[in-house]
Amino acid sequence: MWFANFFVAASATMIMPFLSLYIETFGNYSDDYVQRWAGFVFGITFLTAFLVSPLWGRFGDKYGYKKILLMTGFGIATSIFLMGYVSSVSQLFFLRLFMGAVTGFIPTSLALISAQTPKESAGKVLGTLQMGTVSGGLLGPLIGGAMADAVGFQYTFFITSTIISLATLLVLFGVKEVRKQATEKTKKFTRKEVLSHIFHQPVLLSVMFISLIVQAANFSIQPLLALYVSELTGAANIAFLAGLAFSATGFGNMLATRQWGKLGDKIGHERVIFILLILAGILFIPQAFAHSLWQLVIFRFLFGISIGGLIPCMTAYIRQVAPLSVQGEVLGYNVSFRYLGNVIGPTMGGILSGFFGISTVFLITSCLFFISATIIWFSIHRSTERVNIHVDAQKG
Repeated sequence: MWFANFFVAASATMIMPFLSLYIETFGNYSDDYVQRWAGFVFGITFLTAFLVSPLWGRFGDKYGYKKILLMTGFGIATSIFLMGYVSSVSQLFFLRLFMGAVTGFIPTSLALISAQTPKESAGKVLGTLQMGTVSGGLLGPLIGGAMADAVGFQYTFFITSTIISLATLLVLFGVKEVRKQATEKTKKFTRKEVLSHIFHQPVLLSVMFISLIVQAANFSIQPLLALYVSELTGAANIAFLAGLAFSATGFGNMLATRQWGKLGDKIGHERVIFILLILAGILFIPQAFAHSLWQLVIFRFLFGISIGGLIPCMTAYIRQVAPLSVQGEVLGYNVSFRYLGNVIGPTMGGILSGFFGISTVFLITSCLFFISATIIWFSIHRSTERVNIHVDAQKG
């Protein structure tokens, strides 16, 4: 599963550094037009995924996660392959929309491994799995940018789709899913009961809202990064340099993610989430004031270290508080919140950069991280108070 995540993440992120540059090849457009549509094209995939993720999660709980991995893997490969043939922004937009309906390979792999991992070591195991994802994310943009400069956008799409197909075949023949047999005593939850469980867990609900805010904050700059790099340097190989800026975050993420997961197993994943949000908010600010590409790369590397543990710690926390029989569905709702953030972020970034410039996006993003930290702090405090009241009531 580690290797499959590595190849899928690497292939999926290959196209990110040049998405805005690819749009420019369709016609003679203004910078504002390209920035807006880069946000729309980037975000529509996640809007569709936001709607279907809980359905994938419920399907996985009932029939198994491996089936989802195969469907999403081959679906993503097909959509990326067809992107190499588009000739207009609208065609690219609709293909990205279709891709959203089958997106979910990496979140489903987290659900698969989480369901088969003891709770006391979930953070470390999920952190290790996340290393495969971020390692692929580290190399993907760098390779994609280099290939785009060397062989063009179309061949990059073809190579990307081929690699994702091979990774999906690796799951088909190399991954065995061990499912725990349901017994008559196993409680079956309706969708209404699952939602009720989420809304009655203040920290769990906060984690899901924070997933939305964090993704919106992180993805607000993603489709604009190539344009920002072009402002900082006059070099010709912009796609490669944008890939370098992408990869810096992934490299920092890779170095830290397993350690953050282990720390969450020791002191509580919700506390680690709070610490990481504060660090992310602080480290996003200097990216707005970078005067050279190398400054931006260093700042994004430090930022990558700070966010390295957010996904494994959030997933491990859900693993601890969600009933086993509906963990896939609960994780599906969390993924939906993340995908909604992926929609809001690029759209917000595109609009803000069009009116105020790209640097403003970094500053507003930093505020979103601080807001998330405040939400989780109050939720932890509220949850502790409820536990104390319950204990006092039992003693009385």
